[in-house]
Amino acid sequence: MYRLLLVCFLGFSMALTSCRNDFDFESATGDLRFSKDTVYLDTVFTNIGSSTYTLKVYNKSNKNISIPRVALAKGNASKYRLMVDGMPGKNFENVELLAKDSMFVFIEVTADVIDANTTDFLYTDQIIFGEGSQAQKVELVTLIQDAVFLYPQKFTDGSTETLPIGEDEIYGFYLDENDVVNGNELHWTNDKPYVIYGYAAIPSNKTLLVDAGARVHFHAESGLIVANNASLHIHGTPSTTDAKENEVIFEGDRLEPDFTDVPGQWGTVWFTQGSTNNQIEHLTLKNATVGLLVSGNDGTPTPTIDLKNTQIYNCSNVGILARTGNIEGRNLVVNNCGQASFAGSFGGSYEFIHCTFANYWSRPNQTAVVLDDFIKTASGYTIEPLVKANFKNCILYGSSNLSINLQRKGTTTAFNYKFDHCLIKFADYGNSLASNPLYQFSNANLYTTCLIATNSTLHKPEFKSPANNEFIISQNSAAKGRAKVQYSTFNDILNQARTGATDMGAYNWTTID
Repeated sequence: MYRLLLVCFLGFSMALTSCRNDFDFESATGDLRFSKDTVYLDTVFTNIGSSTYTLKVYNKSNKNISIPRVALAKGNASKYRLMVDGMPGKNFENVELLAKDSMFVFIEVTADVIDANTTDFLYTDQIIFGEGSQAQKVELVTLIQDAVFLYPQKFTDGSTETLPIGEDEIYGFYLDENDVVNGNELHWTNDKPYVIYGYAAIPSNKTLLVDAGARVHFHAESGLIVANNASLHIHGTPSTTDAKENEVIFEGDRLEPDFTDVPGQWGTVWFTQGSTNNQIEHLTLKNATVGLLVSGNDGTPTPTIDLKNTQIYNCSNVGILARTGNIEGRNLVVNNCGQASFAGSFGGSYEFIHCTFANYWSRPNQTAVVLDDFIKTASGYTIEPLVKANFKNCILYGSSNLSINLQRKGTTTAFNYKFDHCLIKFADYGNSLASNPLYQFSNANLYTTCLIATNSTLHKPEFKSPANNEFIISQNSAAKGRAKVQYSTFNDILNQARTGATDMGAYNWTTID
């Protein structure tokens, strides 16, 4: 027994000695390797924090090393922040790194445009690894973009400005023509981007004018509200480059590439009951929850919202959701929405010409167009007439089998709709809707000279790249030359003339390899 204990003791002692040798650290000699020589932090707005970026540091040697110093070159004055070995800071000493091992350095930045270079608005620094002649450097670079920030006031009692919505209140504010800081908040120019926190509301009897080339960024759970008797006028114009320099763009305030096409980053543009004379042209709206939310109409025969050359993408719920709305649209393109690209719900009046309602949402149970005449209540259904829903020279297509969903509850009220020279995907493989009177494609009063794609290989639109929201049709498209010329009285969404045999959808066809 004594001999056994002695052997165990000696073995344990040797193990401790071995561990001590394994974890002896030598001073680093400038042989570190890095995942990047320069870390480019994507564009951020002035005084708004960036996402967290990652640098990986490798010890390729067979020795455990201690890095004497890991620090920002600008020291405590730097606008960058680091996290090394789980510890935040700007200066670290004796950072240990095992042989053949690696570690992560996490990097963030919050800077003002005045901190940046005055010629290119770049803010830079370096992470220094080591000391003296053996020090190694990794460059840090980010673009600081100045912006106009619009947000609710904070009052002296600690409360913040809110907007009344029925019996509730939401975090928001009214735009002011004579704001002390921003001047006229009812005229958005292209001088600087706008960043919106909360819901910005256009007051009653006022109009928000948005110039061509304006860029508007909405923070999470933010948006724009058009009040009763208020108007929104967006006057974008055709662009000549992929930068969409003259387009008005509404999107979220996350500028990193990873957020370019992420749905649901902000709320909606909400046209409340009684908003009037809304004019929108050359707008690209993306990554909202609901792109345009239309609650009613202004009670006049003319459209409450006139949409032209507008693109709406990546909405987590619906691209355009109208409840008893009155909308006229030309050259609209809507895609990638969690429920529907366009929903004309609870009746209304709609006229769409040369529009592309696509929906290539990645999950099932979505469609391109929904029309219905009801809302469900505790006692049953409330019905509003569908005065009209005309689709002329349109494409309705997507990844699901059925691109239209028509639901009627009223028996004595109007439910008027017509698809005229449209390409419609309707692959009813089980024939469950074959006897439904709403889908009688042989009825020329409802479906006039339409192409019905009853499977995924018939009457294909041949879009350039739905995954990238590119809906130009190719030379092989079934929609090529199948539009009704009498409706083609305006240029396509790229401002190209429609001549000869015109094409369904928002785009003229082009040759695609």
